[in-house]
Amino acid sequence: MVMSYEVDEENRRPLKSRSWRMADALSSALVRMGVTANAVSVAGMIVGIFAGVLLALTPTRPVLFIAAAVAVQFRLLANLLDGMVAVKSTTASKVGELFNEIPDRVADTAILVGFGYAYHSAPLAGALAAAAAIFVAYVRAFGASLELGQDFCGPLAKPHRMFVVTVGAMICAFKPGLAIAEIAFPVCVLEFLVVGSLFTAVRRIFRIRKKLRSNE
Repeated sequence: MVMSYEVDEENRRPLKSRSWRMADALSSALVRMGVTANAVSVAGMIVGIFAGVLLALTPTRPVLFIAAAVAVQFRLLANLLDGMVAVKSTTASKVGELFNEIPDRVADTAILVGFGYAYHSAPLAGALAAAAAIFVAYVRAFGASLELGQDFCGPLAKPHRMFVVTVGAMICAFKPGLAIAEIAFPVCVLEFLVVGSLFTAVRRIFRIRKKLRSNE
């Protein structure tokens, strides 16, 4: 039996979408069907891996950029619903936090690495974007380990990164040969993600530093 525990609302990712009627209806339906929050988290990871595979297959079928963009959004929907299901079913637990974090990192890596193998893209750019995303998450987790709370500030937190990937994939679907300053557009998207993620990580580091100094 999973012991429930009090959810720390201040340390949950702030998402306006939690107040949407559709999200409320979907999460309530999942609870009635007996679907667990951990199962939703794993489903989100699987969809994220699928999105990465679709992106990697775009060199043969550029139209798959559209399917990948849809899959990325379904991955985010799962990320939204898992926490809502946990709260509504009163099954939120420390184990749930593990299922919330690890699948996210796997999905992020699969999507960004997959984008690196996309049509007119570059594997190295995808790998760097994935590494930068993991670093952003690491800084957040490290701050939490110091009992400073979870810092979800952007400008390129997970939802923002996935928004960029989704928009980038849709543009690639309709303009597969698009280039900016003679650089293929998918590479430009990944370079933007690398720079933005590193900026986000540095910003979080400085915010952690400020909190530590205020506690001295």
